[in-house]
Amino acid sequence: METITAKTPWKDHLGDLPFHLDYFEGTMYEGIKATAEKYPNNIAFDFMGSSTTYRKMLSEIQRCAKSLRTLGIRKGDKVTIALPNCPQAIYSFYALSCIGAVANMVHPLSAEKELEFYLNESDSITVITLDQFYNKFEAIRNNTKLVNVVLASIKDELSRPLRAGYMLTEGRKIQKIPKDAPVIRWNDFMNIGKACFWNYETKSDCHETAVILYSGGTTGTTKGIELTHYNFNALAAQVVGVNPMFKPGDKMLAAMPIFHGFGLGVCIHTMLFNGGRCILVPRFTAASYAKLITKYQCNFIAGVPTLYEALLRLPSMEKANLSCLKGVFSGGDSLSVELKKKMDKFLYDHQATIQVREGYGTTETVTACCLTPPTMSKEGSIGVPFPDTYIKIVKPDTDEELPYGEEGEILLAGPSIMKCYKDKPEETAKTLRHHSDGLTWVYTGDLGVMDDEGFVYFKGRSKRMIISSGYNIYPAQMENILDANKMVHMSCVIGVPDDYKMQKVKAFVVLKPEYPANEETWLRLMAYCKKHIAKYAMPYDIEFRENLPTTLVGKVAYRILEEEELAKIAAETEEEKAAPDAVDAKKEEIAHAVEELEKEEAGQE
Repeated sequence: METITAKTPWKDHLGDLPFHLDYFEGTMYEGIKATAEKYPNNIAFDFMGSSTTYRKMLSEIQRCAKSLRTLGIRKGDKVTIALPNCPQAIYSFYALSCIGAVANMVHPLSAEKELEFYLNESDSITVITLDQFYNKFEAIRNNTKLVNVVLASIKDELSRPLRAGYMLTEGRKIQKIPKDAPVIRWNDFMNIGKACFWNYETKSDCHETAVILYSGGTTGTTKGIELTHYNFNALAAQVVGVNPMFKPGDKMLAAMPIFHGFGLGVCIHTMLFNGGRCILVPRFTAASYAKLITKYQCNFIAGVPTLYEALLRLPSMEKANLSCLKGVFSGGDSLSVELKKKMDKFLYDHQATIQVREGYGTTETVTACCLTPPTMSKEGSIGVPFPDTYIKIVKPDTDEELPYGEEGEILLAGPSIMKCYKDKPEETAKTLRHHSDGLTWVYTGDLGVMDDEGFVYFKGRSKRMIISSGYNIYPAQMENILDANKMVHMSCVIGVPDDYKMQKVKAFVVLKPEYPANEETWLRLMAYCKKHIAKYAMPYDIEFRENLPTTLVGKVAYRILEEEELAKIAAETEEEKAAPDAVDAKKEEIAHAVEELEKEEAGQE
């Protein structure tokens, strides 16, 4: 069977887009340097009201590179960047590329033990972070190989009026750092580079490791993913290649975090590599996100579905004019059909001429490698592969390709696939496999379907699949059904251990403000589920929550809900042992109430 590639779909829906793109075969720094020399006076990024040109950005990157060299950082050394989206993060990231070192990107809000793991997993010898996180790193420093701790501060990049305001508000919350603390302040760090007179720019091969990002991969165990300069440069070419409406100077709201492939690869590197303008958002809130879109008249925005859910509810967006938008992208989590419809209507009502385009990818491919074309979408589809990227659907964990329309595991191949998992050859061999077609494929662990036009449909992660009485149940599909109910704002479905069925289904629901979390609402939702969900997949319970837990990048943290449920079940088991008759009577009462309500609603229809 012929593997469907990006060529046919993108040619059909983008016209003159070439089948193959040319990819820059230098380092990320060399690519940014070339852009800065081409557009020296263009604004590279905005931060807290201040703008920085490409010329100034390149100068600061080079200063940072000299300082890193003076500190003793050499080619191949690992340096951890634990920063939000701020100028120091940009300078550090590209400076490491300049000197041939590796950027280990981590979330600055990670717990101490998590930070200790990331530092040791990467063999980092230096960390660059904010002053407000000093105590966390000092607490674990002796358990790592850290030699240097460089502390940046948000106030260092603010204008004088803003700096004064910051120090009276946020700055007051930062614990004082001892004067004799073994750290280097950012401004002092940047000045030590004056002692560097030799050639600090190090020649590196584009296929050498440049970045380490972290992911649970297909096994759920945190692993360091080694990505190359070529991976990121290929992504930058592909994203712009499938968005021909992009022009140098276009503005991207960079709210997705820099430690995540989506934020780093799409919102930062793609834009700076191609002469775009990043609006850096150091701390995300839905209100600040909305304000920045309208203030800067952003051309492109990217986010996870929970971000768009929040955007829809903001009163400040009621009269917003969004005609400036050229692209709205959703990734990082499954976008429900209902949320896409709501968001598309929202855009239309606010003068935008485009719709939400869903993408798909994994950290093993930096981020997105599949996207809905701008001129055509199919309900429920995550789009078609990027140019030079291949997707095929196989029988899970095999190389047996399945026919169009048949569900299986999603495999990816192309110029953005990772080099390896750091120091994990066995895990790498399980995920990266060379096939007889000459390509190396990433086994994603995700389930999907491809139609005969090359459009891919995401069906959920195989590890999230619920098996109940021998039936396969996919939480993403059930969440889509629940989200379509007029009372539901958002939902999450999990599998709960069951002695008889192996697993049973439970749903967690956040209701819209106008609907009360009471028994009547619960009964109506259960009756709705009985109408729309197969009997074997019916939730045995729906729990109302004011909000759902999220991961550091905004995805719904279903694992937390699973852990909470296990603890609750253990307690309920003891209760059932104490009074089994009372529990059975309550179950019968609920079942009867649902049945009566179902009859009532059927009569109304």
